[in-house]
Amino acid sequence: MAEYNANFITEIIDQDIANGFADRIHTRFPPEPNGYLHIGSAKAIFINYSTAKKYGGLFNLRYDDTNPVKEDTEYVESIEEDLRWLGAIPDGGIFYGSDYFDQCYEYAIKLIQDGKAYVCDLTADEMREYRGTLTQPGKESPYRNRSIEENLDLFQRMKNGEFPDGSKTLRAKIDMASPNINMRDPAIYRIVRAHHHRQGDKWCIYPLYDYAHPIQDAIEGITHSLCSIEFENHRPLYDWVVNNIDFEKKPKQREFARLNITNTVMSKRYLRELVETGRVDGWDDPRMPTLCGLRRRGYTPSSILEFVSRAGVAKANSLVDIKLLEYCIREELNASAPRRMAVTEPLKVTITNYPADETEYFEVSNNPVDPEAGTRQVAFTRELFIEKSDFAEVPPPKFQRLKPGGEVRLMGAYLVKCEEVVKDAEGNVVELRCTADLETRNGSPADGRKVRGTIHWVSAAHAVDADIMLYENLFSLVDVNAVPEGTNYLDYLNPNSLTALKHCKLEASLADAKTGDRFQFVRMGYFCKDSRHENTFNRVVTLKDSFKLPG
Repeated sequence: MAEYNANFITEIIDQDIANGFADRIHTRFPPEPNGYLHIGSAKAIFINYSTAKKYGGLFNLRYDDTNPVKEDTEYVESIEEDLRWLGAIPDGGIFYGSDYFDQCYEYAIKLIQDGKAYVCDLTADEMREYRGTLTQPGKESPYRNRSIEENLDLFQRMKNGEFPDGSKTLRAKIDMASPNINMRDPAIYRIVRAHHHRQGDKWCIYPLYDYAHPIQDAIEGITHSLCSIEFENHRPLYDWVVNNIDFEKKPKQREFARLNITNTVMSKRYLRELVETGRVDGWDDPRMPTLCGLRRRGYTPSSILEFVSRAGVAKANSLVDIKLLEYCIREELNASAPRRMAVTEPLKVTITNYPADETEYFEVSNNPVDPEAGTRQVAFTRELFIEKSDFAEVPPPKFQRLKPGGEVRLMGAYLVKCEEVVKDAEGNVVELRCTADLETRNGSPADGRKVRGTIHWVSAAHAVDADIMLYENLFSLVDVNAVPEGTNYLDYLNPNSLTALKHCKLEASLADAKTGDRFQFVRMGYFCKDSRHENTFNRVVTLKDSFKLPG
């Protein structure tokens, strides 16, 4: 896993250890199984897992499955798969928030008995009205002063299913005049009749996250509940729960800034909408910021964690350039990806002075920056394919590729000269007839002439047919969190986010490529064998970019 640098969280933990707060650090990652994890989740995983590892502690995976309406076993399975793919092994255990429902219920009874919780009949709209505003205190519910006996009876009857959904809530009795709205008698239980993916139909009341989460942390022995900054105003309620239930060992909640990336949405609600409306090809569409989408596109766990590490751990929200993510995978693949030749828009080339029945093999480097990667044999025949863009009948200034009467080197092979251009009835160039300098064979011309251009190619007889998918940013708006007034985030979907190139020609060795294998297609970029479609390669990232690391 990427290096975990000192930050404000490690400073807090160092102080806690010095003060005797905990002798073993224990963290957790608590995703709600209502969607697939995205790269923002990778930051939370990285911080919690790496913090535990730094201090020789433990790391838990705990599913926050307290809301049965949108949760599904599909998401449960995908979350653990993504976690393990990143290398964050939950050595502290795998848990489910729903497995603590009995304890949450008993603790709620204790709060009622202590006069710290009450059953309220206000509707959701009435509760909002009573809550007040940031500048005005709330007002007490007319049900706030029910007797302990009445509250115990009503709560028991809520559990027994005697009341309609939404007709009653259990609320913590705290302070309706608190400057923190979250402390104004928050609801801690609601009535919801929905089948739970794990508990079935056992419960028709469910604890809310702000109540259940600190209980789960305390039961599991979590020392530091590290979460994103939107929970900072919820921390007083977190502390109120653990203090008033009177756990012997009380976890601490601390918050860090969320990961926001240019041209990207992180909201599960938005991502789900993209999937359900068919604007993308599922949760694992390679344009999605989901971990399964990034995996399918060809990103590696190490590149994602390196990106998260470079983005940093801070308290203040910021917008990270997506080009930093691309930089991380490009640097990794430049060092590790085997080189291969692929022609995306094939133009036939016939070497007229080469025997029609002959095949010879050229030894070509697998990776020039890694001599240990070795070489491979590439077939050369009379008929070849090159890129259409590597020929110009009327070349622009400084054009150094193939042109009528011009000469280039076929990468790793002979120098060839264009002698004739063949066109179809519509005037389209369909074939080039060339001659090869058969004395060159990947060497310099005997007469010392300078040939500047080098292009890639594949043997027509040995070529592998494939489709190549070119991906760009899914959104054209840089900060999708700041959509201009009067518009919708969907207004900024990039119509050019996917370009599908059909009937491409790849060198023969790519016939053996396996799902997830990554390559550099020379002069084109880095590509990955798709997991869904046979003979399809996804562009991970372009070959070069002007992005410079900050500092």
